Amino acid sequence: MAALCESFTLCGLGPSGGVGLGGGLLALQPGPDPDHVLLTDRGRTATLFKVSDQKPLGCWSVKHGQIITCPVVCSFETHEYIAVHDDKVLRIWKDKDINLDKVFKATLSADVYRIHSLPNGGPVVLFKGGGVRTLDVLLEAPQQEIENVISDEVIKWSEAFNEGQQPILIFATEKDGDFFVYVKKLKMNSLHKYKLEQQELSKPLSFTAYIKNKIITLLCLYSNYSVYKFLIPLQQNSEEEEQILSKSLLLNLSVSGSVLKGTSFVVLDKDHIAVLGSLGASGEECKECLTIWNTKFQTLQTSKELPLGTSGQLWCYEEKFFFTHGKVLTVIMYKCETSSLAAAVGKLKDSQTPDVSSFVNWNTLGDEELAVSVHSQQSVALKSESRMTDASTTVLEDELRQLMSKAQMPDFQAAIGCVITALINRCKTDPKYYPQNFLLQIVQTRDLSYSLCPDLMAVALEKKDVYLLQNCLQRFPDIPEEITYACLKVFLSLSEAYLQRIDVNLESVICYIDTEFNSKDVKTEIVENGFNAELEQDIWDTKITKKRHLTTDGELCPVGPQKAALLNAVLLSAYSETFLLPHLKNLPAQQAVLFLRYLYYLYVKCSEKINTTLPGVRSPNINQIMDWMCLLLDAHFTVMVMLPEAKELLSNLHKFVRAQVRFYSELNKIEGSLRELQRLNHQKDSQTYSIEVLELI
Repeated sequence: MAALCESFTLCGLGPSGGVGLGGGLLALQPGPDPDHVLLTDRGRTATLFKVSDQKPLGCWSVKHGQIITCPVVCSFETHEYIAVHDDKVLRIWKDKDINLDKVFKATLSADVYRIHSLPNGGPVVLFKGGGVRTLDVLLEAPQQEIENVISDEVIKWSEAFNEGQQPILIFATEKDGDFFVYVKKLKMNSLHKYKLEQQELSKPLSFTAYIKNKIITLLCLYSNYSVYKFLIPLQQNSEEEEQILSKSLLLNLSVSGSVLKGTSFVVLDKDHIAVLGSLGASGEECKECLTIWNTKFQTLQTSKELPLGTSGQLWCYEEKFFFTHGKVLTVIMYKCETSSLAAAVGKLKDSQTPDVSSFVNWNTLGDEELAVSVHSQQSVALKSESRMTDASTTVLEDELRQLMSKAQMPDFQAAIGCVITALINRCKTDPKYYPQNFLLQIVQTRDLSYSLCPDLMAVALEKKDVYLLQNCLQRFPDIPEEITYACLKVFLSLSEAYLQRIDVNLESVICYIDTEFNSKDVKTEIVENGFNAELEQDIWDTKITKKRHLTTDGELCPVGPQKAALLNAVLLSAYSETFLLPHLKNLPAQQAVLFLRYLYYLYVKCSEKINTTLPGVRSPNINQIMDWMCLLLDAHFTVMVMLPEAKELLSNLHKFVRAQVRFYSELNKIEGSLRELQRLNHQKDSQTYSIEVLELI
């Protein structure tokens, strides 16, 4: 059984929202960490992304006039990045490097087709003429002659594997309508050539392969809407001139009279493949979609329509699909479970897990009668009927709590998502109905996501349920930037008096803000961190009026603890600067100034500590504070300069940053002396007593 799960946008691809990807995506490769991917555009740029945060970690570009001609890869051994531009120019750099014009450069003697990075081995370079070298061997003599082994053939696809300690590279070529496959064993320096058995009136469109039991299984997606399989044994006693590989039909991409015109595909496990293409019956309009097929039982397991169109490319890493959808790069998570006939045809039921409907009398759900059916452990559907019945909120919540405590089916998260959706639908039709405590309990006890119940936060915003919003911000990993901004705006707009009357989790602020806030002062401790009070007196000599939060022995906090805790939840949420910045520009000026005052307060508090971190649980770190401060200034700098009430704040911020720069500059001056002192200490005999005077110059 296989299923598609929640999806999210990794980055934009257009000129306005793209991260150097306006020319389209050339390739996507794994990064140095399982949560990282490396994107190469069809131009000059490579970008490293952290998938869970949808945030770029680094971006590198070659000079204008140069073009990256094969996908950039990361060496898993050295964590270095390797690129080829203009076919022959090799570049190697590390995370800390910024200007690619200053990193390692080598000009090769032949055009490069592709570089493959193996998890337990060095990178392997495939040249357009079919020559293969490991990167280490190539760097010993970059201008070494590269043999041409494929004559007039053109390489269409390549992949590399590790079989034990043996790096193996396989690539497919085409010449005059014939397709060939080469298998290169690097350590044995052997090359075997095969010819694919021809298929009448069709040709291969896409390739993929895997190794198991010393046999390469090559899968080919053909233009006749079928996937064929070729088996290539690794043990070859002789190097024949050319062997013909016989094919066998693996899967026919048709279902209920419709066929899938696939463009690319990937192998998920021994029984499942994913295919990206256009699905439609003869004479009907085709719709692009992502599909998962069971090759064992020849069935379509699940599909997702993609109305905005794709580039036809599909990548798969760490149980996630990556593909372009419209002008964005979309990520969809998936799951595959043990294949069985019952699951393949949608009739599987877990004997240990009774049907969900046996726990809930859906006729008691008041405004809606909800029918739950579980088919093939895939999705739980909730259907509403027009017939209305009466039920108390207590009865409803008791029934649903019984469901939550007893049902432990594999798709239970999806079922809970559907339950929340049904409750939210009732909230929309009945303004007086809002099961706040029950919704909060579900969010706090279940690993949910925004995509599983997208309307939940919208209703919470409408109800101004800040406690539920705080919990969602702390727990949901995929909240859209538009919703994050909406939460920020609501939090800033609410009065301190209103917030004191409601529940808010204060664990992120309790250690550095006095929680006994009553429109008076907010006391905080001050610990100096390398600053001379007299030297930097101009920083603190601000013209403070008699507004609230003023203290005689500490810093001022512009908001109360409840609002501070809510704002901290926003600061900790994942976001993409590209998508958040347009929304921040709509933040009212007074709210922007208040938010900047709070960020400045946190910045000062972090700088007071030796480790530049705030105490408490779920407190923002200095990097998150700085990122938000920069974003807010980018969005509102012109307005800030014009506002009289912001002038003093900007001046203080400028002075404080300038003082820090000066302080760290002084530290840098004595860094060499401190290192020398550390070296001398290591050379001392620890049992010998002495007094030494060291002069720092």
